[in-house]
Amino acid sequence: MAKDYVRRTKPKSKTTTRAKKSTGSGRGRAPAPRRLPILPVLLLVMVASALGYLIHIIKGAADQRPVTPAAVVSTQKTASGAAKPNPAPVNPIDQKPVEKWTYIQQLENKEVVVKLPEAQQSTQRYLLQCGSFKSAGQAEQVKAKIAFQGLSSQVRHSSGSVWYRVVLGPYDSQRVAEQDKHKLIKARAVGDCAIANWQG
Repeated sequence: MAKDYVRRTKPKSKTTTRAKKSTGSGRGRAPAPRRLPILPVLLLVMVASALGYLIHIIKGAADQRPVTPAAVVSTQKTASGAAKPNPAPVNPIDQKPVEKWTYIQQLENKEVVVKLPEAQQSTQRYLLQCGSFKSAGQAEQVKAKIAFQGLSSQVRHSSGSVWYRVVLGPYDSQRVAEQDKHKLIKARAVGDCAIANWQG
């Protein structure tokens, strides 16, 4: 025979009935009183007292500030009998601040004299060599590129040598030679140039 499990109720256990009997219906006892949360109340009191102390300090500082009465114009009688008003007291906040430093005025008219040692006159002269080629045609091409940069150069050929050198100069100082060297390299007229002593 088939059993109907859906409508079947659970059997009552003996332990639950005993627990209900021992506690009763629950209506007879009063609920336990709630305890007051100590920590939140303590924090609330501390914050309130700190806020009150802060207000007291601010109010005390405002009371201690000297109150300047409104400017009262008093009059003094001069020898001629005319009434002369006394000047009102000047509020220090309204005054223009006075600068503590005077170096600005001192330096405006100050002239600084710097003594530079004179540059030593060198008797040495320099040349700038921007290429050395086996053919005169290549040397002339580099000479033309240098001429397009506004500098004059020359092609030198030593007797007994197969090299044609493109040189610039003579220069009185090495600094001027360096300037021309950087000008040529920046314009990509030459790859690199060497500075040497002028022999000539």
